[in-house]
Amino acid sequence: QVQLVESGGGLVQPGGSLRLSCAASGSIFSINTMGWYRQAPGKQRELVAAMTTDGRTNSADSVKGRFTISRDNAKNTVYLQMNSLKPEDTAVYYCNADGVRRLGGYVANGYWGQGTQVTVSS
Repeated sequence: QVQLVESGGGLVQPGGSLRLSCAASGSIFSINTMGWYRQAPGKQRELVAAMTTDGRTNSADSVKGRFTISRDNAKNTVYLQMNSLKPEDTAVYYCNADGVRRLGGYVANGYWGQGTQVTVSS
């Protein structure tokens, strides 16, 4: 069983910063892609940023220059540093893992964390 556990959400004023963390646990050999998605009320879930094992990144235009994704492959952990937060960044942020190679050798996609609330408000 693979579990993703997020932490670091909360309430912050516009212009403030938060750092999200997501740790994957279970019988994991490696994870190809770890990333963050978010879902605001009444909207579809959208990609925020993702990073592969070899450091390639992909991020939404709306967060470029403000959010930075990083990961510790040895710890199967991904981080999202969020700076210059705006009210429109308010959402539930979900951690995602794809290309998870299990110790048994097979690869699975589509693992999700439980979500962490980020609220940007004065």
